[in-house]
Amino acid sequence: MHKKILTLFLFLTLAGYGCAAGSSEIDRTVQAQGQLLIENQQKISDLQADVDTLRGQLEETRYQLNQTIERQKMIFQQMGNGSGFSSTTRFDSQQDSLSQSVDTTPSASSSNLSGWTTSGDDKADYNFIMQFINDSTKNNETIAAFQKYLKNYPKSKYRANANYWLGQLSYKQNRKDDASFYYATVVKDFPSSPKAADSLYKVGLILLDKGDTKKAKTVFQQVINKYPKDKNAVALANKKLASLK
Repeated sequence: MHKKILTLFLFLTLAGYGCAAGSSEIDRTVQAQGQLLIENQQKISDLQADVDTLRGQLEETRYQLNQTIERQKMIFQQMGNGSGFSSTTRFDSQQDSLSQSVDTTPSASSSNLSGWTTSGDDKADYNFIMQFINDSTKNNETIAAFQKYLKNYPKSKYRANANYWLGQLSYKQNRKDDASFYYATVVKDFPSSPKAADSLYKVGLILLDKGDTKKAKTVFQQVINKYPKDKNAVALANKKLASLK
């Protein structure tokens, strides 16, 4: 009887020890798995942060690429029409063509701007200068001629156009401050001119070229607000604003 009791006691003791040992092993396993899970979650968080960083860099690269493409398009358009920016020039091209159809006699040879002087006929002289507007080899002479034109014809109806083309020619020579001055003159002194909306838009482009995005956006918005009927200029301004968001 005593042997049976002793045997039962030893059995329960060993069984209890085994359970305790098993429980301790399970705890260690659970703890190890928990630690592994925490480490994996940390790795996932780190990878997500890296993905977010790369996504931000990708968006920035895409924006810069779009800006570059827009600039290239503008350059190609300038090269295509040979007169700098290409936007709302259709009206004045027609106007210039009509005025040039009139038989006039400028004060200098039609093939030479050097030494040119005004004739007293503002329309004839304007037509004469316009013959050279697309000749890149005569940009300096054309600029000088338009400047002389403005000085000698303070009341000419072509003054808005003359300032606009001075802006175009100055921009082609990368004289952006001069270009901005002439464009701003059109907007300020000739707000009802067909060239005003396009001139204001190009002031915005120059600000953008200089990296002043905030002011450029303000100017593009002014184009939309001040010249809602000029659909071409408004469309260009809206497109620029969309690209700057």
